[in-house]
Amino acid sequence: MTAGTPHGGGSGEGEQGTGGGGTSGGRLVLRLLRRAAGLLRLTSLRLRLVVVFALVALTAAVSASGIAYWLNRNTVLDRTQNAALKDFRKSLEDSTHSLPLRPRCSELQDAARQMAAGPQNYTVLLIGVDSAGKECAATTDKNLLTLQTIPQSLRNAVDQVRPVDENNPSPHHLYWQRKEVGGVPYLVAGAQVIGGGPTGYMMKSLATERQDLTSLGWSLGIATALALVGSALLAQAAATTVLRPVQRLGYAARQLGEGRLDTRLRVTGTDELADLSRTFNRTAERLQQRVEELSGREAASRRFVADMSHELRTPLTAITAVTEVLEEEADSLDPMIAPAVQLVVSETRRLNDLVENLMEVTRFDAGTARLVLDHVDVADQVTACIDARAWLDAVELDADRGTMVRLDPRRLDVILANLIGNALKHGGSPVRVSVRTEPAEPTAAVPAADGVEPAEPVAEESAPGGDADPFERGREPGGGQLVIRVRDHGPGIPEEVLPHVFDRFYKASASRPRSEGSGLGLSIAQENAHIHGGGISAANHPEGGAVFTLRLPMDAPRPDDGDEPADGGERPKGEGPEGRR
Repeated sequence: MTAGTPHGGGSGEGEQGTGGGGTSGGRLVLRLLRRAAGLLRLTSLRLRLVVVFALVALTAAVSASGIAYWLNRNTVLDRTQNAALKDFRKSLEDSTHSLPLRPRCSELQDAARQMAAGPQNYTVLLIGVDSAGKECAATTDKNLLTLQTIPQSLRNAVDQVRPVDENNPSPHHLYWQRKEVGGVPYLVAGAQVIGGGPTGYMMKSLATERQDLTSLGWSLGIATALALVGSALLAQAAATTVLRPVQRLGYAARQLGEGRLDTRLRVTGTDELADLSRTFNRTAERLQQRVEELSGREAASRRFVADMSHELRTPLTAITAVTEVLEEEADSLDPMIAPAVQLVVSETRRLNDLVENLMEVTRFDAGTARLVLDHVDVADQVTACIDARAWLDAVELDADRGTMVRLDPRRLDVILANLIGNALKHGGSPVRVSVRTEPAEPTAAVPAADGVEPAEPVAEESAPGGDADPFERGREPGGGQLVIRVRDHGPGIPEEVLPHVFDRFYKASASRPRSEGSGLGLSIAQENAHIHGGGISAANHPEGGAVFTLRLPMDAPRPDDGDEPADGGERPKGEGPEGRR
């Protein structure tokens, strides 16, 4: 009587032993990669490099550890399992060979003990039928291996009789299965002796193999952690090597943006970063050359304008004296000559104003314009400006006397003359001038770039002599800044013109280049406001007309170099309206 050859596979039940580390490790890596995807979008480049290096190292280490664990697990389990199954099959054949066909229970018990005493140290259960037809189950450990503890699927496979043919020489085979009992893995196998002998089962503990595999898993885990730490350190070093040139490039770009055009990078190596540094140096060098060229041209232009203005003053002085004489003798001149004389007089005055304005512009560009500060009553100053130009009949003044402000009276007169004259020329009568004081922090800041702010919501304006202009309502008197508004009742300023009203020589209508203004008046007014620490804004009134708002601090900043102008006291007139529309 011999047992069938051992079946290489299990009984069909899923194994419940150790293993499965490779699959779970791969899933863990995928989850880590997904969670790290959002982090990589929000962190610095250095941390990105470190995380990417770490993830790559972690993936490689986990994959290698999983494969190594899986290979070692299969090797250990297969070796132990094959040795135990081979010994069990041989012991079952040897022990049952001397037994009668229907052995007694004591004989089965002796055979079971003899089988269990082998080198594999497994528990044995033999099941047979004695001569009286009574089934007997002999086990070497009643607490571990009984007929009830054997999986039913394994028992069914062992009891199954397979047809014998050329591919299957034995009706019975040896079957095995792994299972856990009390948290300890066991190998359970069973076979039936061919020819009507007993059926044998055995259980071998795999606790030692599990302990060995656990130690191997911990070793691979520690190796993975060390690889991760090493990769992070290598990534940090690599990131430092890569990012240091990038940081230097960023610092140099900031220096270049701050105007330090002589900034250059030290180039080392021949890689892409070195090529980028060379490109930056070439770009900075060309930019420096271009800026120096433009600066030289600008300085030359300023010198030309200043020299031209000064050179023109001498002949203009003589021409002006002649025109004044001609103007006094205009009544005695031939009627045919009088219009030409008037034209010469007006154009001479216009040329004189243009030269004075150009000289004032050159002072602002050169930074030599200075304030001559004094405490003035703003209402008296506005009245004097209007009266000196004979605008009393065309201008409505809304100003309370007693508003004392420390500023440059001459420059305030220049600002008012340009704003009011501009409103009279291009707007519609009446021109309304209102003087108010506001808190130091206005509700709408004056942009310093172009001096234009969006139009404020405006209520209906009251008739002259009535309540205060609703445009001024809500303002708190006695604040930290002076606000003067000049409003006309003309067509307003086109929206496309608003951003350019304070540009030099800007004229909205290309069809009227020969207007009386030079296009410098509003620019000079804005510069005079800026030197006081204030500004001018332009907007359209909702009910029609343009509104220019002058904002000046109640106490202008003191000049650094004294109160006298740097040009020896020369004061440009800067009077009269200059082109706006």
